[in-house]
This record gives sequence, structure tokens and C-alpha cells, in this order.
Amino acid sequence: MSAIAGIYYEKEMVPKHFGQLLMHGLSKFPADDVQIWNKDNVFLGSHVQWITPESIDEQLPFYDNDRQLAITSDAMIDNRRELFDRLGISRGERKTMPDSQLILLAYAKWEEEVVKHLIGDFAFMIWDERKQKLFGARDFSGTRPLYFYHNHQRFAFCTVMEPLLRLPYIKRQLHEEWLAEYLAISTMIDAVDVVNTIIKDIQQVPPSHTITVKNGKVKLAKYQVLSLDKEIRFKTGAEYIEAFREVFQNAVDSRLRTFKAIGSHLSGGLDSGSVVSFAAKTLEKQNKRLHTYSSIPLDDFIDYTAKNVFPDERPFIRKTVNYVGNIDDHYLKLEGKNPYTDIDDWLEVMEMPYKFFENSFWLKGIFEQAGKDGIGILLSGARGNFTISWGPALEYYGYLLKSMKWIRLARDLKMYSKNIGVGRKKLLQDISKQAFPFFDNKEDYQFPVLINPNFAKKMNTFKKLEKYGIEADGFNKLSIFNIRKHIIENEFIWNSVGIASSKLSLQYGLLMRDPTNDIRVINYCLSLPLDQFINNGMDRALIRNATEGYLPDRVRLNQTDYGLQAADWLQRMIPFWPDFIKEIQQLLNDKDVAQYFNMEVIGNALSNAMEIPKGGSAFNPEFRMLMRSVIVYRFLRSFDLKGGDTYEKGMD
Repeated sequence: MSAIAGIYYEKEMVPKHFGQLLMHGLSKFPADDVQIWNKDNVFLGSHVQWITPESIDEQLPFYDNDRQLAITSDAMIDNRRELFDRLGISRGERKTMPDSQLILLAYAKWEEEVVKHLIGDFAFMIWDERKQKLFGARDFSGTRPLYFYHNHQRFAFCTVMEPLLRLPYIKRQLHEEWLAEYLAISTMIDAVDVVNTIIKDIQQVPPSHTITVKNGKVKLAKYQVLSLDKEIRFKTGAEYIEAFREVFQNAVDSRLRTFKAIGSHLSGGLDSGSVVSFAAKTLEKQNKRLHTYSSIPLDDFIDYTAKNVFPDERPFIRKTVNYVGNIDDHYLKLEGKNPYTDIDDWLEVMEMPYKFFENSFWLKGIFEQAGKDGIGILLSGARGNFTISWGPALEYYGYLLKSMKWIRLARDLKMYSKNIGVGRKKLLQDISKQAFPFFDNKEDYQFPVLINPNFAKKMNTFKKLEKYGIEADGFNKLSIFNIRKHIIENEFIWNSVGIASSKLSLQYGLLMRDPTNDIRVINYCLSLPLDQFINNGMDRALIRNATEGYLPDRVRLNQTDYGLQAADWLQRMIPFWPDFIKEIQQLLNDKDVAQYFNMEVIGNALSNAMEIPKGGSAFNPEFRMLMRSVIVYRFLRSFDLKGGDTYEKGMD
């Protein structure tokens, strides 16, 4: 993988020192090689980290003299064998051909349709000398970022934003429309407009999009690789499981391509456990062991959770480790780490505010430890909830009740009640709320509105969010039949996840890869009938059935106990609580940011936070809102909100 950069001028030579500025901006990341290519009005660069055997000593950027094409890429292609066959590449070339050259050959054959033939994680830019155009793309779920600037005859791009800001014509100005969306959305989504970024002059190629630069114009175009209307029908349940195992094993195996060690996140649940169980079997055949990394609470953690909630998931993790075998397991307490003191580091990594602070300390901690251990690929099952392990039982039973399919409901509810140990009467009450929410008079507590109402009105934010089906407390009018499709199809939902993992990868020199996010896996899961995900009183039925013999039954069939990662995030912050309170007070007295924040809501929440809290308040919406406020405030302080540009231009 690589951090990539480039500059293209329509009618003039690219100044040599501008390319140097871009590349110097990437120098903070570890690299095995740094290369550039430039010709007249085009400059391409790469900051390479060797992960795969083919990437060692790879020429990148690469120029193909015969085809007059140049490429720089940040890519890991998973369907190499298929592409080799379709492109007629000889057996001798296959072992050493890097992914960048494979993409270039595919572009030479299919041109802008190339993205429909690529499976994997990628962002790339190609200079087509004959057609005098730049063409690039970002993978369907945005696993790798690609930022750009354009104005008249100038175009520049990079994997991260900061190097672009070193160019003298790019200003570091706050994009208020992006900030308004970020503050108004209560969920983990950053913004619905994924072309914009927090920096007004810098945009990004959205997931599932190509970019074409020609004749001074920039065109973004969405491409479709999701099989949203395809249906698969087998005669027996066993056939569905057999087909899934084949697709999923292929997705896992294609992500094990590295000459370094291989690691994986591992919780006590199904998603990461499934990835680990399939990966360990393949690695055993290769005489390689799988290293797993799990976050655990501090020794003095005061457990405030219910009996069926496990902040310390080791009892389940160890069952998986012992059952699967071929695993070296690592448990990280991350003493001294907490979300508050990590804010500055994370803002430097993300280059924008972020919302996943509860998990920030252990995400970063696992990357850091895996990097020290020489891990090249770090597996994950982060996107499994809407792919391999989808299957919300209560919503499905609500549909059966509303559709008056009472015989099926009675049969399934009896089995579900037995599986989870909850009486059918209580379950029917919950199911009725799913089927007929207007009969439920109880108002659920909503996340406090963080945006200044006047700022929201000025930016027309809430009307814009309504167009995307987003209300103050999340999505609206989505049923069990369309919510998964809606979430998978909309680029803004996954964008920040890809950005976080990519930028952590750059910082620690290893690559996160998620088989549950493989387009082949997603398309297979999207094509299945609903009863493959919820059947015989079992939610998440597809993956539970598919992992028989792969995972221990205590994990595979568990429908009653739940892991809770980062349950101790607030307790970790308590030693720094006075500093935290002081910073919120500083925010409330800062007239320059008052235009953005709902100061009344923040002030009310602060009055409830003056005393040092207990760990049980960890998921109090007000405390979480205060943390989000501090993160945004810390970021805004790097701007001159009175109208100036605080970023110093020039050469280093």
C-alpha cells in the first residue's frame, strides 16, 4: 500500500518544488520507498509501504511506454487470478506483477469501466497521455481515501489532506456546511455530502466514484458494483451455507497476501470470531500462525453493567482461541490510555473531528502494538453487522405481526423465547412496538442537539438531512426490508470508517483488511431471502449456521450475553476530569465558536458533569455530547475564525 500524491496543470509546467512540498508532507509516515515521476505538466508520487511480496522494490509511480499510461496507486487487489486470466497475463509475470501494474493493464483494456472489474481496497490515479486526461477511482466502500483540489487549470490530489495545504494556492479555511452537518447528526455519521471535507478548498472522491480531469474540468461519476436486485434461491438451507462458506473463505484468503505476520482483531462475538476461524485454518496450511489482539478493561475497572454484559470478553475469546487453534492471542489493557488525552493525536491522524472517541484509545492501541509485532495485515470483521451477521429478530417478528402471519410468528416466537430465556408475553410487548410504534407513548431519550439552531438555519442543515432520511435521532421510515440496502448503498455511512483505518495504517505501517466488507460477500448476502438470516428462533442465523464446526457453540449460538468494548472509557478519564471541565468552560466563554455550538445545551450538560462521575455514567448522552464538543472545539482552535488564514505557506 502507498500514500499517493500528484499535481496536474492544464497549460503549464508543474513547478518542481511543488511536488517536493507534497512529498515532504508525507514524510512523517514510515516508508520502505519513496518515488516520483514527472513529465511536463504532470507530477505523480508514492510513499510506499511494502505489504505484499509483489510490492517489494515495486516501481511506483509506473509508466508504461507502450501504452503511454502512468499510474500511482494505493491498492490491494483481491481478484488477481481472475484478472490475470481475463487479461491474458503469462504465468511467469503473475508472481511478480504488483497490483498497480495490474490496474494499469486493466485500464488499458476497459478504460473507465475498469472499476467494475476490480475487487479490493483501492484509490488510484492514472495519467492517460494519449487522451491528455487524469482518471482515478476510490473503491466501492471508501476503504482508501483520495483528496483533491481543483481550480481553473490546476489540480492536485493526495491520500491525506495536510500535504495539499503546503501548496501556496490552497487555503486552510473552515468549511461551515460540513461542520453544520457534523454537529447536527447525532449518529456516528460525519456528513452526508461526502464530496466536501472540513477544509473548504479540499474535496474528496466519494466511495464508489471515479474522477476524470480533462480540459480544465473535473467530473465525478458513481459506479455500481452492488447487486441490489439479484436473488439467489436454493432448495435447501445446506446449499445456502455451503455457498456462503465458499464465498467467505475466498474473501478471507485473498486478504492474507503478505510476506509479514498476520493479525486480527478478536472480540467474543461472531463477526471477528468468524474471520479468525476461517483465517486460522488457511494459515495453518501455510505454516503461519494468526496473532489476535483484544482490548480488555483495566484491573481496577468497576463493573456497572448487567449480568449478561461482558466488558471483559476473555471468557468468550479464549473459547474461540482454544477451539479454532493456530492462534497466538494478545490481550491489551492499555494502561494510561484514555479518549481525552488521545484527542490531539487522533485529530492529527484524522485531520478532522471524529465521533468514535469511546473506542479511540483501543483502536489506536491495537494498531500500535501490532505494528511493533511486525504485523503486515490486521484483519477485522467491523462491517459484519449488515453483511454476514445481519438478522434483527424483533424487527422481523414485528413484520410478521403487522402482516398478520400469526402461525409463523407463533412458531418462531416459541423457539426464540426458548433460545434467549425471555417469556413470550414480554417479547410480544417489544414486538408490538416494532410493528405499531405509534401505540408506544413512551418517548425515548434523544441525543442532545449540539448545533447552534441559528447556524443550522443559516446552513439549511436539517432540511438537507431530511432528504437523506436522517432525523435528529437517526434514520426514519426504514423497514427491515430496506434499511440494510439503504445503509450499504449510501456512501456517507462508511466513509469515515475507511478514513480512520487507512490513516492508522499509514501511521503504523500495516494494513487493516475486512473480509466482511468484500463486495462478493456483500452481494451474496444481499441476494439471500430474509429467512436465511432469521429462522428457527435464531437471529443472525446465516453466520451462526455457517460457523458450525468453526466456532464453539458457546460463542456461535450465544443469543443472551453481550460484549461491551470500551466500557471503561469514562473511568480512564477520571484522573483528567478537572482538565476536561476546564476545557468545556473555556469553550463556553469563547465568543468565536459560539456561532457553531448550542451553548445552552452544553452549559446544562456541564452543570451535571461538575462532580467527578462514576463509571456507570459512561454512556450518558450528555457526557458523550460534551466529549464531542471538546473534540470539535480542539479542532476549531487551529483555525482563525475571525477570517484570517493561520496556515503558514512556503517551503520547509
